[in-house]
Amino acid sequence: MAGSQDMFDAIVMADDRFHGEGYQEGYEEGSSLGMIEGRRYGTLHGAKIGSEIGCYQGFAFAWRCLLHGCTTEKDSRKMKVLESLLGMIQKFPYDDPTYDKLHEDLDRIRGKFKQVCVLCVSFS
Repeated sequence: MAGSQDMFDAIVMADDRFHGEGYQEGYEEGSSLGMIEGRRYGTLHGAKIGSEIGCYQGFAFAWRCLLHGCTTEKDSRKMKVLESLLGMIQKFPYDDPTYDKLHEDLDRIRGKFKQVCVLCVSFS
């Protein structure tokens, strides 16, 4: 009788055992896939940010070369804003993805770029 009781217990408890094993396997696979997807997303997002900042930097370098040697007061103001943008870009933490103010700094760079565009591209 004790042997048949153990057999019935094994059958009744199989659902719990399989549920636990399935959960553990699913958790491990999900963790692995999550790491892969997160790494892929981080690489893509980081590349987009780097490309955006590189575009701003190239724009600022080009305008700095164009304004080099200009001596009007307007041109000196443009140079000052350009140098400010280049300084912000130079200080941007490219190699620290855990930097907690990364998006705030990126927004400041975007704002400064807009200011540069208004000053440099205006024809007045």
